[in-house]
Amino acid sequence: MAFQLGASSSSLSSSPFIHPHNHDVFLSFRGKDVRHKFISHLNRALCQSGIKTYMDAVDLERGEQISSKLFEAIEKSRISIILLKILECKKTFKQIVLPIFYEIKPSDVRDQKGSFGEAFTKLGKKIKGDIKLLEYWKEALEEVAKLSGDDESEFIQKHIIGWVNSRIVNQTPLSVAKYPVGIECRKRDIYQLLSIERNDIIHIVGIFGAGGIGKTTISKDIYNQIYSQFEGSCFLSNIREISKQARGLIRLQNTLLLDILGTSLDVRDTEKGMNVIKSRLCSKRVLLILDDVDELVQIEKLIGDRSWFGLGSKIIMTTRDQQLLKISEVDSEYELKLLDENEALRLFSLHAFKEDEPSDEYVDLAKQVIQYAKGLPLALVVLGSNLKGKSTNQWKSVLDKYKNIPNRDIQKVLLVSYEGLDNNEKEMFLDIACFFKGEPLANIMKIFDSCGFFPDDGIDRLKDKCLITIENGYIRMHDLLQDMGREIVRLESPNEPGQRSRLFFHEDVRHVLEECMGTNKVTAMIIEMPEGEDAISLNPKAFIQMKRLRVLINRNASFSSGPNYLSNELRVLDWFEYPLQSLPPNFHGNKLIIFKMHGGFIKELSFIKFKNMTIMEFSRCDSLTKIPDVSSIPNLKELTATNCTNLVEVHDSVGSLEYLCQLYFFDCSNLRTLPASLKLRSLRTLYLTSCSSLRSFPEIGCEMKSLTRLFLSGTAVEELPLSIGNLTRLDKLLLTGYKNLKRLPINIILRLQHLSVLGLFGGCKNLVNKMGYDGQSILAIASTTMEDEISSNEEQFQELAHPTNSTNGNSALQVLYRQNCFQSESNFFPISSFFTMFNSSATLIYLNLSRSEFVSLPTCIKGFVALKQLRLSYCKKLEEILELPPNIANVFAWGCKSLERFPEVSRIIKFKGSHIRSLRVIELDGCNKMHEKIRNNSKVPNPLLWKGHGTVSPENEIPEWLSYQKEFLENEIAKRGDDDVQLKGNEEWVINIEGPHHLEDISGIVIYVVIFFKDNNGEYFVPEVEITSINSNCICRIGIEESLFLSNHDQYEVWMWYSDLESFEVNVLDNLRVRLRVLPSPRDPLWVRVWSRYYLSWGANVVYRHESKAHKRRKLD
Repeated sequence: MAFQLGASSSSLSSSPFIHPHNHDVFLSFRGKDVRHKFISHLNRALCQSGIKTYMDAVDLERGEQISSKLFEAIEKSRISIILLKILECKKTFKQIVLPIFYEIKPSDVRDQKGSFGEAFTKLGKKIKGDIKLLEYWKEALEEVAKLSGDDESEFIQKHIIGWVNSRIVNQTPLSVAKYPVGIECRKRDIYQLLSIERNDIIHIVGIFGAGGIGKTTISKDIYNQIYSQFEGSCFLSNIREISKQARGLIRLQNTLLLDILGTSLDVRDTEKGMNVIKSRLCSKRVLLILDDVDELVQIEKLIGDRSWFGLGSKIIMTTRDQQLLKISEVDSEYELKLLDENEALRLFSLHAFKEDEPSDEYVDLAKQVIQYAKGLPLALVVLGSNLKGKSTNQWKSVLDKYKNIPNRDIQKVLLVSYEGLDNNEKEMFLDIACFFKGEPLANIMKIFDSCGFFPDDGIDRLKDKCLITIENGYIRMHDLLQDMGREIVRLESPNEPGQRSRLFFHEDVRHVLEECMGTNKVTAMIIEMPEGEDAISLNPKAFIQMKRLRVLINRNASFSSGPNYLSNELRVLDWFEYPLQSLPPNFHGNKLIIFKMHGGFIKELSFIKFKNMTIMEFSRCDSLTKIPDVSSIPNLKELTATNCTNLVEVHDSVGSLEYLCQLYFFDCSNLRTLPASLKLRSLRTLYLTSCSSLRSFPEIGCEMKSLTRLFLSGTAVEELPLSIGNLTRLDKLLLTGYKNLKRLPINIILRLQHLSVLGLFGGCKNLVNKMGYDGQSILAIASTTMEDEISSNEEQFQELAHPTNSTNGNSALQVLYRQNCFQSESNFFPISSFFTMFNSSATLIYLNLSRSEFVSLPTCIKGFVALKQLRLSYCKKLEEILELPPNIANVFAWGCKSLERFPEVSRIIKFKGSHIRSLRVIELDGCNKMHEKIRNNSKVPNPLLWKGHGTVSPENEIPEWLSYQKEFLENEIAKRGDDDVQLKGNEEWVINIEGPHHLEDISGIVIYVVIFFKDNNGEYFVPEVEITSINSNCICRIGIEESLFLSNHDQYEVWMWYSDLESFEVNVLDNLRVRLRVLPSPRDPLWVRVWSRYYLSWGANVVYRHESKAHKRRKLD
């Protein structure tokens, strides 16, 4: 993947398609007179031109057999020059053949007369009238006849030497990379796209990616491996640069023709060149690489369309511009990805140390380089070469320098993509590099649109040029591209920051603001000070000269005073700890798109009339008491207030905003008044969380089809209105901590056919248990904490206790949070009606019953046929789990201290098998009684194990009966603390178990790993085991994810995993090789608590079917 100019081609030896060559030219001749005249002159001329020749020391007489040594010399020569006979192995070894006729008249060749005619007649008899072959001879000889007219030495120099030189150059493997790290796997992907084996189609593959990512390197390597399979081949490099030169495209056309045909046709203009390429190559199966194309005209002039080339031809184009590939209608596109962390470390280490990994004293510094380069091969090669041989202090100095001034060699390559942008695209690129990396795309599109940058097209261009990526709706950019963009801005005025278009470096910002050095050239500014910096002594007039300022973001700086002027060109105003109660009086904000205030003293908003604003956000604004009339902000899409503890009222106009998509109030503890009615047809999400003084929930004044999420937690709301039925597309409803809730229209809620997640978390103590247990009405008591009586409105519960036929269940519900249920199991699941009537047994996939107080999980749980995950954590009274759903995969029962009867676990730890084949994980962290059972059952010396499951016991030693044991060596791991060690990831260890092993005697193999769990959010690694045998091609792989966890944090445990050996399909296995690898594991932030795992030692052994045989084997051992 990486490349290095001028690298030797020794790395090409791994290419299976390249035939080794000891000589450039094999000279074949007959007759002593020829040896001492023409051949000797030809041999001398070739050698003087640097061409290695082979000339047999002994003449071959007619009919004499060629020696094996001579055959080897022929095979290992690139080109054979033959007198009077075409070498028969030309086709076999794909050699280039040049027939030369010495002392024969051209007319004899043309007319087939004289001695030449006689030879032709004899040849015809010899090959029994093969007319096609005779015609081939005739055509070739006539071509040579045209070369007559010069004397011998001139003929040799002008024609033969030039021809041989051109052919040798074209058949020489290209220099690829000194250390080709990461190439093989990517190359295999491209081979599949090329369809090399198919000769009935012409296939074009486009490889795209950022500059320096290795497109040229990998295309060269592919060329080297397959060019010999084609009738002609050409690698056109640096097309972008050459085509910009005078007559550049003509030069490229001539190079293409010369490389493939071996003849210079001296094309004078591109139109003629197109015709010649088409006419001369339309019947040839060729391999053509167009490297670094950036304009459509280059493709049109060089390859036109598919009819220019013969069937079976393969064409590869490399570019930084994906859109160019789409326009060109290539058959397949391949995006070249960055190196992963391990590949990056290896490539860098090879260039810096000539080793696969750094020495101990450089490990931390090398990791900083890897972090800086972010997998870009160019950067890794350049940095590795620059740092090679330097001390650690020199490394630190260089790395500190690169943080402020990027490496020029790297920037020079990356800059090419930037220079290909138009002015608007450059502005957007620089804004993203300086301010908007990691921001939501939708917001930035609005900003760019308001600036007249035409982002709909421009953002696509930046993506096509591989300058940015969009991931989950957020803008991403490689750190080195960001550094390049910022360096472009710095160079606008290296010595005076106030003359630059954008300010982002904290020292420059402080200098400009404190010294009032801002100018009309400044269009954007971000203020982000290092921790511990003093407040900026802001001159109130600091912004008065920055009349073109579009973006002003203050991330964390404190100011001694506030501004008395802000530019009305502002599109973004995002200020931390704004020091004034209001904005400057001159500021009308008509162009403002994003308005954010974090802390500070902002209070007065009544004058705000920001007609183009789409985002308004307040956090920790303690002086803010009211969200004012926003009817003059018709385009508002997001309104957020978090931790605004004195906010009391939200104006009614908020409830009628036509385009509002998100309304979010969090921890506004004094918020009491919302709009009386919500008519928000565009609203998608409504959060009212921890607003503990809020007692009234608005009426839903119209059908709100867009709202999918309604989160109501920690409020004092007493009832939800019947109009909640207007939320016809509601997908998630979370009701948490409603201490005062008196009325829940459950019948209405259950008519919401798109509701898939319903969360009922604890504490609705005033909602009575008066509804009975008919159908869905049971959900209305899902969060009761006590059986209080209600003195009024009992009749409303009578209706809910007997729901109409129209509410016979919600077929969409997939996730149900049903936590903090302080009821007995008999009330919670009365006669199985809860889910039978609710009709969720066929759809529910996730059920959370944590912190509930039932004693036994009712057996009706087995009716939940779709359930995959069941959470019963911290159910402290739970004593038994007798049944599980038939398709359950994960059971989490942390902290169930009373749990002691769990038949499924008992079956597993006794290795008797299970009827639930989908079961993968049971977590019993903190279940002390279950721990004791596991401990008592896991010490058997020869367990009969069950395929597909594992167990964990709270121990810190591997069982003694395991014959093969290993500890992780300290020099292979990174120290963490005094007693524990942690793997770096992607490491492996091997245990060899001596054979032979008769499958009739053994049931499988068991692996133990000692693990130390630590409760923090460190890296998360999982082991994978691979078992192979010398006499079997099969592989058995095992993953720790399919196991039984009893992991308490800060404790040692032994993980055990078993697998049978049926996949090997042989009766007797030789030595078994057990390889343990530790791999990084993806995290799921929604469901998974991340633990750091420290791996200490491990062991493995075969398990015998019968104890007697196990004893016999141990005795033999």
